[in-house]
Amino acid sequence: MPGGVWWHIVTTMTFKKLAGSLLFRIVVAIILGIVFSLFFPEWLARVFVTFNGLFSNFLDLFIPVLIFALITPAIAGIGRGAGKWLGLTAGIAYASTIISGLIAFGVAAASYSWLLGDEKINTLVDIDEGALSPYFDIEMPAPFEVMTALILAFCVGLAMTAVKSDTLHTAARELESVVMKVIKTFVIPLLPVFVFGVFLSMGMNGNLMDVISSFAKVLVLAVIMTILLLLAQFLFVGVIARRNPLKALATMMPAYATALGTSSSAATIPVTLECAKKNGVPDNVAGFVIPLCATIHLAGSMMKITLFALAVIHMFDMDVSTGQIIGFLLLLGIMMVAAPGVPGGAIMAAVGVLQTNLGFDADQIALMIAAYIAIDSFGTAANVTGDGAISMLINKLSKGRISATADEDKIDTEGVLNTSEA
Repeated sequence: MPGGVWWHIVTTMTFKKLAGSLLFRIVVAIILGIVFSLFFPEWLARVFVTFNGLFSNFLDLFIPVLIFALITPAIAGIGRGAGKWLGLTAGIAYASTIISGLIAFGVAAASYSWLLGDEKINTLVDIDEGALSPYFDIEMPAPFEVMTALILAFCVGLAMTAVKSDTLHTAARELESVVMKVIKTFVIPLLPVFVFGVFLSMGMNGNLMDVISSFAKVLVLAVIMTILLLLAQFLFVGVIARRNPLKALATMMPAYATALGTSSSAATIPVTLECAKKNGVPDNVAGFVIPLCATIHLAGSMMKITLFALAVIHMFDMDVSTGQIIGFLLLLGIMMVAAPGVPGGAIMAAVGVLQTNLGFDADQIALMIAAYIAIDSFGTAANVTGDGAISMLINKLSKGRISATADEDKIDTEGVLNTSEA
């Protein structure tokens, strides 16, 4: 086959893969929103403002259902495999995720006053005398509140474990599949349109440059902080496991690089497993810890979401107390456990807590989504590399004895692999 034909095939396949990437579509939406804001007529811009209002109302309706559908089988699945090492691994993963959020909170509190300055933004979209107001609005009340969904999911999940109801467990898994289908085929494909509408409105409102300049600094800070987080994790585990932390971290670099390319913890599991084994973790321990942590350990994602959320609070001069932020972090850690297995899934799972605990509106949520997806792969890379540190820690604590309880401790594999691409 002539070289020109091969080149055409390769470039076509590369473009199709790139065009199918959510990150690519979000970036294009941001660029088009900025450019079109320079000349778009008001009547056409209001079409997208109307869409954003309807999409936001749908998210208000859907997010509590999403939380219930994803967390219920996650709680039930953990309970069905409630062995000692499963509980310890889950506890360490959750603690790592929460500590990551607390570190991000401390860094933001110490740096945002000089990093982002004192200039505040009152609103993303200034509706003045009907300008950029939606043509119409449809109320979509949620069936229950976010906190109700969370509490109900815990109660039902634990009760399913207590009564060992296989029928309810199957039904919960099927509901989870239905919700995932809605996310994959409806919510995620429409996110670029939603982001386009927000940046179009920002450009026509005149706040665009302030927002972009401020968030660009936060994006860079988030990438740096995820790298420093990994150094801290491996330093801590290296002391306990008596291993060279820098060498152990270097051994995990293939997993880090793979996650950068795939933005998927699940897709990176085979590489993460091999890297963990090269760090001296036995097959039985690595085979237990790595798939489990691919679901429940999202410290990198927590770091990004916290930094972005606190940036929004600072930029829009929102009145949020320290107690609210701590409560937000504790609940967000739970949401990370149930993050859906699609690119950007972690930020979608966090939407309900951002709205309920921090009072974010639809435009601020869209800004969070755009910023999160822009560096999605760095958070995923931090997640999977940190899984290697946890596997070393569990191996040290268990002394390789997990195999004795492996049958009891292995939770639903399909649940692990279905819920981790955040």
